[in-house]
Amino acid sequence: MSTTKAKHPKGLPFLFLSEMWERFGYYLMIGIFTLYLKDVKAGFAMTEAESADLYGTFIALVFLTPFLGGLIADRYLGYAKSIIIGGILMGIGYCTMAIHDLTMLYVSMTLVIVGNGFFKPNISTLLGNIYSTPQFETRKDEGYNIFYMGINIGAFICNFFGAALYIMLGWEYAFIAAGIGMFIGVLVFISGLRHYKAFDVKKGVQDGDMPFSKIIYLILLPSIVAGVIGWIVPQALLGHPLIGTNSTDAFIFACIPVVYFYGSLFMQASKEERRPIAALLTVFAVVILFWAVFKQNGSALNTWADRYTDRHVSTPIAEKAFTSLSLSQTVTYKKDSVALYDEAFRLQKVNGQPIKEFNYPLYFRNVTPNQLPSEGTTVELWATNLSQSINPGWVIILTPLVVAFFTWLRKRNQEPSTATKIMFGMFISALSVLAMVAAVYAGNNGAEKVSVLWLMGGYGIITIGELFLSPMGLSLVSKLSPTRITSLMMGGWFLSTSIGNKLSGVLASMWDTYDHKANFFWVNFALLMVSALIGFALLKWLNTIMKERGIK
Repeated sequence: MSTTKAKHPKGLPFLFLSEMWERFGYYLMIGIFTLYLKDVKAGFAMTEAESADLYGTFIALVFLTPFLGGLIADRYLGYAKSIIIGGILMGIGYCTMAIHDLTMLYVSMTLVIVGNGFFKPNISTLLGNIYSTPQFETRKDEGYNIFYMGINIGAFICNFFGAALYIMLGWEYAFIAAGIGMFIGVLVFISGLRHYKAFDVKKGVQDGDMPFSKIIYLILLPSIVAGVIGWIVPQALLGHPLIGTNSTDAFIFACIPVVYFYGSLFMQASKEERRPIAALLTVFAVVILFWAVFKQNGSALNTWADRYTDRHVSTPIAEKAFTSLSLSQTVTYKKDSVALYDEAFRLQKVNGQPIKEFNYPLYFRNVTPNQLPSEGTTVELWATNLSQSINPGWVIILTPLVVAFFTWLRKRNQEPSTATKIMFGMFISALSVLAMVAAVYAGNNGAEKVSVLWLMGGYGIITIGELFLSPMGLSLVSKLSPTRITSLMMGGWFLSTSIGNKLSGVLASMWDTYDHKANFFWVNFALLMVSALIGFALLKWLNTIMKERGIK
């Protein structure tokens, strides 16, 4: 396992690399997902709202299934088997996305959703377990930060592979590359089993636990029924969905039994366990709005990069580098009709009737006249999905600094509690949205393209918030959860992520309804700031519970 002089357990590098390759596959797929859905030639010609809604539903369900995967691992399969099964299912799902068929797309998405449910909560729980010995317990936050950097190394490099493959060969090759990355991650995990085998202990069914059969007919079946009701009833009674789309209503209704289940954990817990569970459920609720804003990176912020950011590769050296690596797309300027695609139309619906919307998308639509190239000039644009590497790039750069900062504070006995870090993460994330508000004004509300530096600045600030919040959330669950339901509570953390992810799709689907784009970002700012203030108001209570458990 580890020597007495080791700073971190020997299993950390294997879990780090397994998660790195898993995230390589996931973020490669997510980085091109909405672009693929909207592609009028090789995709499905979806509208902005349609693609954002499907994207939000997909990533919501991806983070909803860890609730079930964590429970099955805790009681029956153990963590290692669950991680291997989940990784294989995801790898198959990515590869089958290469088949251009709408039914197969949904089948592939289902495989990824189920696979992530088995993989995600259990590798995070296993990491916490290998830090559970007195020798490593004080380094748990640091271990999660390092693990989180592994996630983002995979998320950073994948977009370059994705861009080169879909530009040179087509979307299908990019999806296959995502699958191969996932299979590599599974092999790395298996190769390190000896280092964490001792920590892969099934908890079994404990006294007071709800039997799995009861979970099926009290939680899972009601979720399915509630989802169907949410899809049909509001539309039938009101003539329109309650919130956004039928899929959004269905998701919200389906979450009600799952939320009830987590509430029942609190109600049925012993007196000793009740306060820690209450603290965790509170944190889960507070961070939902963080994910609602943060997860717009694959939807609204991808749209910002595509339509409103100057992607022109303007210097000869850069142009040579981008073209040689196949990371750019060629666009020819024509005065009357300029499009990114040769056949520049997409299918739209107007009054229920399909029509063709021509000249979509127009890169030069919001380029100022003095910056327009000459008629017939060909220019190179860096691939839109490369903007998805900005956030993980910042994580790689900033993680050592954040870890060093908290290490410095720890040596002086001034390190804030894990809960305090999370609430400051919410506040810092709110400030990041102001950079995008400024970007809207700099571009005269989309009339002119703006520098990619605005996007980089916004991502840079929210990355600091992310590092204060996301790995700390995983650490908090590991510290506060009653041992018998650790992985299940890890699933609760991902449930809050799931709800936030769906809300991100709801928010992003309203992008085109805002005439002034600054108002879109002001709404995001207000949501994050209100959530942060609620978190700070609860902080004293949360820290008291942590002190009662003898942790920070």
